[in-house]
Amino acid sequence: MNSEDKRLGMGREISRRDFLEGSLKFAGGTALAARASTGWADGGPGMANRSASTSQYPPGRAGLRGSHAGSFETAHQLAWEGRSDWGEVTDTDHVYDLVVVGAGVSGLAAAYFYREQHLDAHILILDNHDDFGGHAKRNEFAFGNQTIVGYGGSQSLEAPSAYSETASDLLRRLGVDLDELAAAYDQDFYKRHNLGSAIYFDKETYGRDVTLRSGFVDGSLFLPLAASDLTAIDAVDRMPISAAAKAELRHLMKSSEDVLPDHSVFSEPDVLSSISYEQFIAQHVGVSEPEVVDLLRHLASSYFGHGTDMLPAMFGLGFGLPGMNATSLGTFEGLIRKAIQWTTEPYIYHFPDGNASIARLLVRSLIEGVAPGSTMHDVVTASFDYTKLDRADSSVRLRLSSTVVKVEHDGLVDEAQRVNVTYQRGGLAHRVRGKQVVMACYNMAIPHICPELGQQQKAALAELVKIPMCSTNVLLNNWRGIKEQGIGMVYSPSRWNKTFVVDFPVSMEGYRFADSPDEPLVLHCLRGVTGAGATPEEQSRAGRYELLGLAFEDYERELRRHMAGMLTGTDFDPARDIGAITVNRWPHGYAWGPNPLFNPEYAEGAAPHEVGRQTFGRIAIANSDAGARAYLDCAIDEAARAVGDLV
Repeated sequence: MNSEDKRLGMGREISRRDFLEGSLKFAGGTALAARASTGWADGGPGMANRSASTSQYPPGRAGLRGSHAGSFETAHQLAWEGRSDWGEVTDTDHVYDLVVVGAGVSGLAAAYFYREQHLDAHILILDNHDDFGGHAKRNEFAFGNQTIVGYGGSQSLEAPSAYSETASDLLRRLGVDLDELAAAYDQDFYKRHNLGSAIYFDKETYGRDVTLRSGFVDGSLFLPLAASDLTAIDAVDRMPISAAAKAELRHLMKSSEDVLPDHSVFSEPDVLSSISYEQFIAQHVGVSEPEVVDLLRHLASSYFGHGTDMLPAMFGLGFGLPGMNATSLGTFEGLIRKAIQWTTEPYIYHFPDGNASIARLLVRSLIEGVAPGSTMHDVVTASFDYTKLDRADSSVRLRLSSTVVKVEHDGLVDEAQRVNVTYQRGGLAHRVRGKQVVMACYNMAIPHICPELGQQQKAALAELVKIPMCSTNVLLNNWRGIKEQGIGMVYSPSRWNKTFVVDFPVSMEGYRFADSPDEPLVLHCLRGVTGAGATPEEQSRAGRYELLGLAFEDYERELRRHMAGMLTGTDFDPARDIGAITVNRWPHGYAWGPNPLFNPEYAEGAAPHEVGRQTFGRIAIANSDAGARAYLDCAIDEAARAVGDLV
């Protein structure tokens, strides 16, 4: 080990460590796990520690999570290599009323809706991961005698007042009380601890480490952060960039000259939706310095999934990227900002483990005895008995680590009374039968799984390339460095992880969020992973290969370097203060959505997700992909539609 790795703490045993997972060459083996042992006393943040072994309890398992080793290899053999021979297939005579492919929120909701209409139904849910919930992933950290949880994907209920009656009603029946959920969020936390937004310039790129707390990065749409004394425009003077870049950045931020004089305030939105943000600032505002382009490229990518080269200018300006003053809309910028604040719900509807609690509420309602409790509060601390997910005496069974490879009607589509579902589990092939099937998996995989589909539907589904994401949780033994630096959210334009956020401060019955810098706390890192390409889909495919090609050691070393530089000059020591790291990689992350730069304005029913989701015989299609929106309510709505199509 070199001296740099030793300084960063790469030799220290921490949980979530696995040097094997992550490589495309990985072909099995034993995950390496090491529990953090920090001696935190009873009464600390989090909840009482689990007694179950992390090797037997998926939320606490070590190594790369999200799309973990063992969850994708069979699917890649099917889709990449065209494998069709799965060896001898073990058959069963049992016929389920419904088989659901995919145990994410949409698949679980489909089972819930179906059972509502068929009270005596026998339902089997199959999923390729070792845990349920899909992107609603729960990460647990053992810290002495406490367990601290975080979210590894789907974050929050965003704008729940705009949910459909179907989605809202399901949440009510699951016991989700929005008022209580809002009250659980400590909205004074960031201001009480003087945690604001910042931008980090790293030494490798800019010559020195500079963490600049200022209003340059506006996180107010998502976090109630403390205000900074340094304005956005004043921050430019302190940035370690060239004088030419500073001049262009100031011009972009201050310009009040209408650069689109041939268009009125009414026509400008259409114009700005037809060019990218990078095209707008280059062609109309005169930004040409690469430092400025690079600085701005990923400011919104953690939300939109792609950089400003793929982002419609209208979307970027509405999000808060600089330049609106250089349009007719700039005259109304203050009103627009206020309107956004007035009409946007606070981003505070969040469980400690994100939307994993919604998945857990669904599973607890579907499978008797799998977990104790009956409220949205106790589901956060409930220990789920995974041995009860797939009991023979249960009317609903959930079978994990089972990759479905073929779904086809048992006979002619119009005449068949059941559907054959073949899946791989533990290297062996099995076949079950269902009277009906809901495909609630990644929609782009369906053409490979359902060979009977027509070519038009297959082609439509093939267009739904998901946006790769990486959601990393870092357990800090203390957050004194964060407090000292005064940062609640940090944007890092030139590091691999683009956005760092102090986890949402949510406390519920039996679970307490840390309020002292001497207590452990989760720092969340998010990145939309895109590569080179002329279209969003090409960039997403390149990002997917990048994610799958990185080993845990790569993620860890980069993260430690990043944090050491970002918190330079504070009490932070990466070797001492990082207690655990969980990397949730999602090569198939955010659902595809139409982009006005690349997609036409589709006629009703003609968009690829609408063509692709059509019911085929006894097979219906759900998942947020089918609604082209990467949101919880969309997953629920598409589940209800799919079940309704079957019924």
